[in-house]
Amino acid sequence: MRFLGLDLGSKTCGVAVSDPLNLTAQGVEVIRRKEENKYRRTLARIEELIAEYDITGIVLGYPKNMDDSVSKRCLISRDFAEKLTKRTGLPVTLWDERLTTVAAHEVMLEAGMSREEREKIVDKVAAVFILEDFLNDFNNRNKTEKEL
Repeated sequence: MRFLGLDLGSKTCGVAVSDPLNLTAQGVEVIRRKEENKYRRTLARIEELIAEYDITGIVLGYPKNMDDSVSKRCLISRDFAEKLTKRTGLPVTLWDERLTTVAAHEVMLEAGMSREEREKIVDKVAAVFILEDFLNDFNNRNKTEKEL
């Protein structure tokens, strides 16, 4: 069982994958598109990655507002999740991604990366944070169930 983590932006999609033991997440790439609502190539690339990494589940960032309300981007993410499920047949988990992009920028700033370098990979790093958060929860739930 391996998971694919996605950070869907207006014209990008950051991608991360879990290791085979679901302990860590590694950034893979940023899928770019020219138009905001054109997902055909993005979905095709995601299908290729699913086959390449033998993915069994997808975790998609769900950008709620800080007050826990649903944003316009949440509605876009829900729509994209439906497209993913239809196209891949895999379950898609919407995962709260508040502040992941901010955290990604902070980590890259601490690493001394320039603004230009950060902009190229920020979505990939955010996808790693989304997937790592999901994996921590997933592993904690599984640990608790085994203890019962």
